[in-house]
Amino acid sequence: MQPPVYLDHAATTPVRPEVLEAMLPYLTDTAFGNPSSGHRFGRAARAGLEQARRDIAAAAGAEPSQVIFTSGGTEADNLGILGAALAARDRGGLMCAAVSAIEHKAVLAAAHAVCHLGGSEVILPVDGRGVLDLDALDAALADRPAVVSVMWVNNEVGVVQPVDEIAARCCEAGVAFHTDAVQAFGKVPVSMATLPCTLMTISGHKLGAPKGIGALIVRDRKAVEAIIHGGGQQYGIRPGTENVAGAVALGVAARLAALELSGEAVRLAALRDSLAERLVAAAPDVSVNAESAPRAPHILSVAVAGTDSEALLMHFDLSGVAVSGGSACSTGAIEPSHVLTAMGVERGAALGAIRFSLGHSSTEADIDRAVAVFPAVVSKVRKLAGVLGRA
Repeated sequence: MQPPVYLDHAATTPVRPEVLEAMLPYLTDTAFGNPSSGHRFGRAARAGLEQARRDIAAAAGAEPSQVIFTSGGTEADNLGILGAALAARDRGGLMCAAVSAIEHKAVLAAAHAVCHLGGSEVILPVDGRGVLDLDALDAALADRPAVVSVMWVNNEVGVVQPVDEIAARCCEAGVAFHTDAVQAFGKVPVSMATLPCTLMTISGHKLGAPKGIGALIVRDRKAVEAIIHGGGQQYGIRPGTENVAGAVALGVAARLAALELSGEAVRLAALRDSLAERLVAAAPDVSVNAESAPRAPHILSVAVAGTDSEALLMHFDLSGVAVSGGSACSTGAIEPSHVLTAMGVERGAALGAIRFSLGHSSTEADIDRAVAVFPAVVSKVRKLAGVLGRA
């Protein structure tokens, strides 16, 4: 039996050997201490933490003091949105979050939580390609919201947003701009040195680091208030004893991603384009979502008419290929993806959407395997839909 193929790197990635090796001393040896402790064990942990900050800052075009470690992308998104809204309220400003309609649920839910705190939210539309409506952004900026949040790369269809233009408009309006760069970091060039954003989210387990570590990069500490309260770690913005081993892992993963970016982007784009061409040729009525938009190299979303994504996932898995129906955080949902709905994709096509996502370990052989099983998987699912009266 052939080993299974993993094509769901946008959901999570395996921990890279270099990252695991770097973590181990901070779990088992003399560097396991609390980084707030003054003895040698604490100092060793503190040194690892600060090196991780330097590595991440260098990879992101930021300053080490701007790197605030979190438990992952979801916490970083919540800290960015809620923290900016709370900071605006304290300044006497409008407690409003304006976010795009295709954001990760972490951002959408955080924006809704602002409403529960007495503020408001604005959902910014996208066009049929999944690109933000800049006129709608301008209208929202006229009311001076506390924060605008638009993801750099969409996690379901891979669309790259015009973050340079968005950041410039927010800067001109004097509004904090947060970007969820979880799917962008390591896949497209990312630099806070050239992008005037206020807040940026990254996550370790999308880069070959373990789950449970991320960071919010904060350009201006006055722009965000803490949403977790405790000690004075990390300038009080995100207090609590730091996950040192995780931070070290994120630092190493970020450094490797930056070093490999140019070559990996070309390699993954070639694999993605080959996969798209061959899938469309392998079965009738298959289309590529957001095909005409600028896209990151590692994500391919296709719509398979006459199917549903959950059945496709199951039969791909039975065939030894792991893929996703879109965002891994919304598996089990019977409604179409909110991303495809916002893009205006027809309901039947949206229900049959499936996402292939590539990573550091992806090979041409993986693509061959996915293409080889695709026609049989589609045929089985369509037959099943016909029997159940869903076709």
